[in-house]
Amino acid sequence: MGKPFFITTAIDYTNGAPHIGHAYEKVLADVFTRYHRLKGEEVFFLTGVDQHGQKVQQSAEKVGVEPQEYVDGITKKFTGLWEKLDVKYDAWAATTDPLHKECVRANLQKLWDDKDPATGGSRWIYKKTQRGFYSVRQEQFLTDKERGADGEFGPEWQPVEERDEENFYFRLMQDPNTGLPGFDPKQWLLDFIARRSADGNPFVVPDFRVAELSNAVAKLEGDLCISRPASRLKWGIPFPESFGAGFVTYVWFDALVNYISYAPGHDPNYGERTAKERRSEEGSGATSPAGDDGINEPASSLRSFAPSRFNEFWPPLHVIGKDIMIPAHGVYWPVMLKALGFTDAEMPTLLVHGWWNIAGAKMSKSLGNIVDPDLLADKYGPEALRYYLMSDIATGRDADFSEERLVTSYNSVLANSLGNLLNRTLNMSAKYREGKVRSPTIEKWGTYTPVPPEASASVQLFGGWNSAFDAPGGSVNPSDFANGFAILKRAFEACMDGCAVNATLFDVTQQLNNANRLVDDSAPWKLAKDQTERGKAQLDIVLYSLAESLRIIAILISPVLPFAAHGIFDQLAWKMDEGGPEAGSDPTNRRFRLSEATWGGLPDGHVLGKPIPLFPRIETAPAAAGNS
Repeated sequence: MGKPFFITTAIDYTNGAPHIGHAYEKVLADVFTRYHRLKGEEVFFLTGVDQHGQKVQQSAEKVGVEPQEYVDGITKKFTGLWEKLDVKYDAWAATTDPLHKECVRANLQKLWDDKDPATGGSRWIYKKTQRGFYSVRQEQFLTDKERGADGEFGPEWQPVEERDEENFYFRLMQDPNTGLPGFDPKQWLLDFIARRSADGNPFVVPDFRVAELSNAVAKLEGDLCISRPASRLKWGIPFPESFGAGFVTYVWFDALVNYISYAPGHDPNYGERTAKERRSEEGSGATSPAGDDGINEPASSLRSFAPSRFNEFWPPLHVIGKDIMIPAHGVYWPVMLKALGFTDAEMPTLLVHGWWNIAGAKMSKSLGNIVDPDLLADKYGPEALRYYLMSDIATGRDADFSEERLVTSYNSVLANSLGNLLNRTLNMSAKYREGKVRSPTIEKWGTYTPVPPEASASVQLFGGWNSAFDAPGGSVNPSDFANGFAILKRAFEACMDGCAVNATLFDVTQQLNNANRLVDDSAPWKLAKDQTERGKAQLDIVLYSLAESLRIIAILISPVLPFAAHGIFDQLAWKMDEGGPEAGSDPTNRRFRLSEATWGGLPDGHVLGKPIPLFPRIETAPAAAGNS
């Protein structure tokens, strides 16, 4: 078995109920999780909630409850939706969890204790007083770069207040006076992004966003304020006592660390172990070997994890929205990891998705166009919503949400094409063959043309048998039909490895159309009237081809439609010992294996099950879904 797959999503901010964008991101990550399990890989899927910050504190104050009570109520809405949409994660991150708090404080302490021998101060963190304009919404100080053409700060920053505050700062730039932290983080990040792209392993995918990130880094000015005075923000993680009293951790320096806090192999005794390291290294001045970029790091900056497990999974794939690529995940996070001792090879990859819009405009509470995925799942079913979210948007791009298209795509592809194919295959097999599928050899149903002695060696090798034959509805070629599924499997892997889920579903739909065309061209109800041995064999190979195509399609759609895939296997009466009512919601279930998506899996003589409508058509007219 190869390297395990570690995938994360952004942790959702608990100042409001989940919307369609939250649902898209989590289903997308769940689909990739199921795909990698389909390949037989060990997978760890992390998601969760960001429960701290000034906006949460203010929201709780407005409704007159304590912040913890407030975030617990919002968190239940997220976990309830993920259960409904069958999003199966392996760990749940909550920033109010003591494990996470300990990790955040330990990281701050490590960076604080990473001292510069010349100045005696931290290489990475310093304290200063700043006077300027502060965005309450974004919880950060603003510069003139954030002003619009009219010289004012736009609505995305409002409300904005002028403040004078003393805080702690994390270096994103090299100090021109002291040279700290010993190299230029900004230049390192630019070089790192360029190297990853040159190596064919871009830091950001889809890679069209690489230039956007590089341009933002090139324009970077100033360092990151990582604290807030406890006098105005109490709802957060207090700084370690060694920093002095009265400071709470900035929400991004808190939230980003969840990817470490809950990673497989994270040391639960992190704080205790790092304290021992500090005592043992005190005064040693030891440095570690140079990293893969040639930069020497003090030993005290190296992370402390259970290496056997952590290193197996790290680095992760971070699935995030484009709105938090810059600056949080694309700037702050890699520099934070670099400061903690992660090498360039240990940096994660960012899979950055786009937004669901309404008529080209971003959804917002102020416009009243927020789409509620909980109501949509209740109205149309979780799998209908999962299918729409994965099929109607190209990963990385924006798309307009349309409830009408949700209904249309479900009825067209799932009800009419897939559901109808399943129903017709089982009914015809029951009517003409008592449910038993047979796989006769080509000599029994093909067409033979004698091969002259002077024919080429390749022609001689295959003899004169031709897979095609004339059926009542047209020409049929079962071998070509079977070969189409080998091509589909290769395309499926290429698309999924390239994060193009919508392209995968398009290819599956094309092959579904081919299967339904096989029914029309072969007209089994007419073939059944031919009682010659050849006619019987032709009907057998058609019915077998249809049943086998459904078996393979079920495997390939299982990451997107797990319950439907189990439903198809159940009706094919295939691998029943791994089925059952809970099979679809069991993320460790191995009923589906990508290695088994090859032609010929159903044995000759296999008896199919009974047809049950799997995708009943949606007849209700679309309506606005829970705008709030």
